[in-house]
Amino acid sequence: MRTSPNSPHGSSPRRKLISVAALSVALLTAASAQVAVAQDAPSDAPAVPTARTEAAPGTPAERLIVGYKSGAAEAKSDKAAAADAAAKGEKAGEDVGFRRRLGTGAALVDLGAKPTTADVADVVAEYRADPQVAYVVPDRLNKPLATPNDTEYGKQWDLFESTAGMRVPGAWDLTTGSGVTVAVIDTGYVTHSDLAANIVGGYDFISDTAVSVDGNGRDSNPADPGDWYAAGECGQATGGSSSWHGTHVAGTIAAATNNGKGVAGIAYGAKISPVRVLGKCGGYDSDIIDAITWASGGTVSGVPANSNVAKVINMSLGGGGACSTATQSAINGAVSRGTTVVVAAGNENQNAANSSPANCGNVITVAATDRSGNRAYYSNYGSIVDISAPGGETTTASDGILSTLNSGTRTPSTENYAYYQGTSMATPHIAGLAALMKSANPALTPDRIESAIKSNARALPGTCSGGCGAGLADAAKTVQAVKGGTSTGSTYSSSTAVAIPDNGSAVESPITVSGRGGNAPSDLQVGVDITHTYRGDLVVDLVAPDGSVYRLKSASGSDSADDVNTTYTVNASGETADGTWKLRVRDTASYDTGRLNGWQLTF
Repeated sequence: MRTSPNSPHGSSPRRKLISVAALSVALLTAASAQVAVAQDAPSDAPAVPTARTEAAPGTPAERLIVGYKSGAAEAKSDKAAAADAAAKGEKAGEDVGFRRRLGTGAALVDLGAKPTTADVADVVAEYRADPQVAYVVPDRLNKPLATPNDTEYGKQWDLFESTAGMRVPGAWDLTTGSGVTVAVIDTGYVTHSDLAANIVGGYDFISDTAVSVDGNGRDSNPADPGDWYAAGECGQATGGSSSWHGTHVAGTIAAATNNGKGVAGIAYGAKISPVRVLGKCGGYDSDIIDAITWASGGTVSGVPANSNVAKVINMSLGGGGACSTATQSAINGAVSRGTTVVVAAGNENQNAANSSPANCGNVITVAATDRSGNRAYYSNYGSIVDISAPGGETTTASDGILSTLNSGTRTPSTENYAYYQGTSMATPHIAGLAALMKSANPALTPDRIESAIKSNARALPGTCSGGCGAGLADAAKTVQAVKGGTSTGSTYSSSTAVAIPDNGSAVESPITVSGRGGNAPSDLQVGVDITHTYRGDLVVDLVAPDGSVYRLKSASGSDSADDVNTTYTVNASGETADGTWKLRVRDTASYDTGRLNGWQLTF
């Protein structure tokens, strides 16, 4: 089956998609044993405002800056300030120490190692209650507020604008996509200096020489020779210029960034493997199926093994009809190998259920929005759409999506940049985000990538009729969620007591977490309150929703002290936050008894 490309330039009139075969595929660029225990609801935020407890969003402060009133002894005496810090720490149940005097006269006090948001709030509350204290604020962590120095970055509204941009710069503080390869299954790649550094080996899968234009069949050179056609070809009355479509898509994903020229890529630390399947008049299903298989690390007869296996596939292509069993099989194979497949919803302003591969299973289907956050006029819609991303509208050229291109109307000429519009342009935004996520957390599966993108989306700033998925993708929020990061201070607890059998079977107490989305933090706090007459008998584990077990405490014959009343820190960033977590406790020796009084999780 072939694909039939739309007009390559956003400013030129739209052409009607015409099939080259019964089911044509088109470039999607529009005109250009457990003990059940009751649990408490998540606790309310601490009485102290969150802003007074954090060094950075989601990061509990480890130091406080305390300003005393001029008449207070602590305002001038380091000894008095140190004594005051110790006293307030004792009242709050925390280890608080005076560190040094600032130039303003304020005291810098240390809260010890890894305090929680609640710990910080307790100490702040003690200082705020003291009439001799003028102010107490967290010692906040500041970061450079640099933006890329790429000369055209200011025109990339789709990345950073507050109204309908995808909030990409906030994700760059956490990852740039390094270590991830994205396969762009498209028209191939035409050389561009703003993309070359991030191009790795791909393949040309076009087997029909009438489509390939380059004079041969399949080979290891995915160079794009141009997909122009003359009047009367491809079912068109008039001819069309070369689109350089794959290069435009690739630039959105991974154009070189901070190189003092051109545009910035969303996952500019990632690599692009160009996989050519579209030529003159489009491309056949058979070639696309082999490309999906090979790009994701599968075996294709007669084609060398792929040394640049992609963990993300971008397919900004499609056409009418149902998803074929053959195409679905290829997609399922890719996903089973751990590759996320991102596809365009289509540009016919119709239900995406009528477009393939948008209507295939196991893919992330992407609709397009305009600069105001409305569904773009051309974008397909419907219940099968998973997410929306900026696709632009070039009624005003600068409202399109700017990316890498070539000025040649037929064969390659000089490199340039151009504004395009389409679900073809929206799709690489999500492929780029998937690459950022996979880089931030390599353990993510395709299912978890899709789930996190959807659960961390924001409501469309504009309107959408027909269904635009979970909303507008939010790169910063999504990457932060899957990376894990630091605790946000939200606590989930269980306070129903459970007896611990002496030298018996393990008991489990569940806590169900819901509505968070993404992954648990890398410093998940697990508070445990156990009464026991010989705690060395106890083994305590945290069980994640997927059954993974994290050992909190091992048995020890030499630990004869009573009780376990402490907080453990667990790197749970590889675990989905939502689901049922369990605390598992087992008594491994005779003669001593105990009780699990309760426990809590602080995210």
